[in-house]
Amino acid sequence: QVQLQESDPGLVIASQTLSLTCTVSGASITTNRYYWSWIRQPPGKGIEWIGYISYSGSTYLDPSLESRTSISRDTAKNQFTLQLSSVTPEDTAVYYCARCTAPEFRRCNRAYWGQGTQVTVSS
Repeated sequence: QVQLQESDPGLVIASQTLSLTCTVSGASITTNRYYWSWIRQPPGKGIEWIGYISYSGSTYLDPSLESRTSISRDTAKNQFTLQLSSVTPEDTAVYYCARCTAPEFRRCNRAYWGQGTQVTVSS
C-alpha cells in the first residue's frame, strides 16, 4: 500500500527558504517508473504543479518557479525534498507530494497524493 507523507514546514518567514520532505512507503522512489512530484494550491486559487524528480533522478521545474526551486532525493530514506527560496506571502498554500505515472500533471492521480501540509509565509 503506497503512502506519501509531507513534513511539517515549521515556522516560515518571508525571505527564508521553505523545505518540505515527502516520505514514501510501500514503493521505491528509484525502482518504479514514476515521477515524484510537488503540487500546491494557494487559498482561493487553482492547482499549481511545481515539478518532479523522476525514478532516475532527473528533475523538472515549472518555469515560473525554477529560479528559486530545487527538488532532490534521499534514496536511502526513500524521501524526496522541495526547497523554495526567497519565499513571500504569495507562496502561502497547501503543498502536496504526489506519485505520477508520466512527466505530466494529468497523470498525477489524486489517489496517490499525500494529505497535504499547510504552508503559511509570515511577512
